Amino acid sequence: MTEPDEPTESDEGCRAMSARLAGIFPRVIRGLRRHQERAAPESSAALGPRHIAALQELLAGPVGVGDLAYRLALTLPTVSGVIADLDRAGFVERRTDSLDRRRTIVEIAPGGRCSVESWLEGSVAPLARVLAALEPQERVAFLKAMDLLEREFTSEAEAQRS
Repeated sequence: MTEPDEPTESDEGCRAMSARLAGIFPRVIRGLRRHQERAAPESSAALGPRHIAALQELLAGPVGVGDLAYRLALTLPTVSGVIADLDRAGFVERRTDSLDRRRTIVEIAPGGRCSVESWLEGSVAPLARVLAALEPQERVAFLKAMDLLEREFTSEAEAQRS
């Protein structure tokens, strides 16, 4: 029987895998960013990952700028800049909320939906290819691990804000 403070073989395996993942994640993020930037349509505004995240949220329908900032875990000024870029590119429309004139509602421009969907599909193509190479249960396990990791960092960030 091992002492409570003594590392187990399982602990050692998790530490080794964690160290490997810590080295892999930055390369994956850089590669995904580069791919997303190359997949971006030509525009007067430089479009990238933040714009993709905003558009993914907007696919579900119109949303207030403040709500979008909350969903993306970004500041209101940052999201306002992202929306301004997307507006200049013709992908979104902004309007004043008819019930609360202080609120701005943003939505995908009616004529831009096909372009947005095409861009979003192209931006995640490498992820789709990798997931397609996994067995269904492996995909479920991978997504579960990513959800847990996101929750870990979200909890950590919320604790620091408190």
